[in-house]
Amino acid sequence: MNILGYLQKIGRALMVPVATLPAAAILMGIGYWLDPVGWGGQNAVAAFLIKSGAAIIDNMSVLFAVGVAYGMSKDKDGAAALAGLVGYYVLTVLCSPSAVSMIQGIPPEQVPAAFNKINNQFVGILTGVIAAELYNRFSHVELHKALAFFSGRRLVPIVTSFVMILVAFAMMFAWPVIYGGLVNFGESIKDMGATGAGIYAFFNRLLIPIGLHHALNSVFWFDVAGINDIPNFLGGAKSLAEGKAVLGVTGMYQAGFFPIMMFGLPGAALAIYHAAKPEHKTRVASIMLAAAFASFFTGVTEPLEFSFMFVAPLLYVLHALLTGISVFIAASMQWMAGFGFSAGLVDMVLSSRNPLAKDWFMLIVQGIVFFGLYYFVFRTAIRAFNLKTPGREDDEELGAPGNVAAETSDVDALARGYVNAVGGAANVENIDSCITRLRLTVGDAARVSEAQAKQLGASGIIKLNSKNVQIIVGPRAELIAAAMRRALGGAAATQARPVEAARPSPAAAAAAAAPGDLVLVAPVTGEVVPLEQVPDAAFASKAVGDGVAIRPTGKLVVAPVAGTIAKIFNSNHAFALVADNGAEIIVHIGIETVKLGGQGFKRLAEQGARVNAGDPVLELDLDYLASHAQSLVSPVVVSNVDQYAGVANPASGQVQAGQSALFLLKGKK
Repeated sequence: MNILGYLQKIGRALMVPVATLPAAAILMGIGYWLDPVGWGGQNAVAAFLIKSGAAIIDNMSVLFAVGVAYGMSKDKDGAAALAGLVGYYVLTVLCSPSAVSMIQGIPPEQVPAAFNKINNQFVGILTGVIAAELYNRFSHVELHKALAFFSGRRLVPIVTSFVMILVAFAMMFAWPVIYGGLVNFGESIKDMGATGAGIYAFFNRLLIPIGLHHALNSVFWFDVAGINDIPNFLGGAKSLAEGKAVLGVTGMYQAGFFPIMMFGLPGAALAIYHAAKPEHKTRVASIMLAAAFASFFTGVTEPLEFSFMFVAPLLYVLHALLTGISVFIAASMQWMAGFGFSAGLVDMVLSSRNPLAKDWFMLIVQGIVFFGLYYFVFRTAIRAFNLKTPGREDDEELGAPGNVAAETSDVDALARGYVNAVGGAANVENIDSCITRLRLTVGDAARVSEAQAKQLGASGIIKLNSKNVQIIVGPRAELIAAAMRRALGGAAATQARPVEAARPSPAAAAAAAAPGDLVLVAPVTGEVVPLEQVPDAAFASKAVGDGVAIRPTGKLVVAPVAGTIAKIFNSNHAFALVADNGAEIIVHIGIETVKLGGQGFKRLAEQGARVNAGDPVLELDLDYLASHAQSLVSPVVVSNVDQYAGVANPASGQVQAGQSALFLLKGKK
């Protein structure tokens, strides 16, 4: 993975712990509303709520270690999160001032001040990244039988603890230098006051298209460089009493976003609507209204920003510039409000009673001004430069999303549509999401169809490079991503029932084949099970594709047709093969077997290899799988069957790997 792709991976993993902030904001916001001056000292209920929120805020570094480790693990497993927690404690204890004093043999007063700040989000992120990489590398390792209990996922926290000892040794020398550099960077902006806040906000918006704004935010919003703007603001009276906050200053990296998200961007949406061609205004109105409401109410801006970000880059630069100006004005005037999630109405209301909220209502006045400013700037620029904002395209592609999205409201059907839009199952290597976008790693980005994605309701596609693609789908992104993973990886639903019947011989199947048809042989010896009886909703409903399943009794898994192995999953539980005629076949051994982390499977062929029908691909440990897998029923499906006339002559009863005809794929439509 290239550097940009890796930073993207870290950026989206950061959304896991950051997603806990709304809970803290709501708890502490209500607490301050009840007791704005006593920090709970005058109201027991307020104290209860504020302390509950502080439990999250005060432990953000631990949450970062756990959340990033989980978010970056290849199969989102709890063992990775546990490794992150173990690694964090090993590193921070060994690098605590008392431990450094003892290990280095120096008096406590000579220990560098940096080690008093070792429990911070930067160290949490570092630990999470290391733990995730160790999980991805060692979660499938099988030890000698004498140590078999510690194989696989159980091995990862152990390896992590030893690795973090080495990291702690390095950090004893590197951390004072790193900390000093981060503090100097933060202070160089902090010392610029309102101007620095404006510069930060400008780059915050510019980095959104590539998803790196999270890394920039961590410097100013959290305790990476000593600024810690969000936790200090949420700390309210406690932060003031402890000298961590200054009235009129703390919150300066947050306050100016409220006029933009609540008012400025809705003004831009109105301008885009008014600039649309008359015949498209109804459809543009529905999209802009939903996006503007999300921005105003919750502060989720990506659906609106991505509607013009790439079709009219000039508008996006103007948007970033106006955001910087707004944050500069709010900081200069000391109009302060803060957020735990984003700068929408919910956070404004919750923060209004915070003791650090100063003249917060002026942000509404500023917002009304920015509504008009955005409307005027966007409307003028669109017309002056004939920008192709939604509703102004030469070959209109905007109309389909609303209708098709309504028809595909079922998330599983929608997920199947997106799998097809990105080139089919064989082209998908990794599926992830953030608040409003699918973040995908694919085999070839050129195979991703933007038109198809827009017909499903996507507001845009970003092709970062030949491997990394983002699809803007709105607030349902996480649900769609989970459904896509289910479609490709499996999720149990019912119990299979055996079916007894005669099966067609390979000769009979071949005789029934017409020119362009394709005969698939059984990839594993066993008993055929109709796809509808597979104990998995995605396969049984044929959301993944059409075909049959086999309950294996043999240990060798072979290629069902001649072609290229496009994908073998890291856990070796499934592979995708592209036949010579373009058919994409998925062979999925068992149900929920991805959770076994590769145990019970041995890879015999490599991804990208050319194979003939009957060539070995996997070897199974049936005893292990029988006792650990939820079900051994193994679907064999054609994921792009909609491009063909369909599946015919499915086998039944017993089949032999590489010898029995499994089913016939009729030629292309």
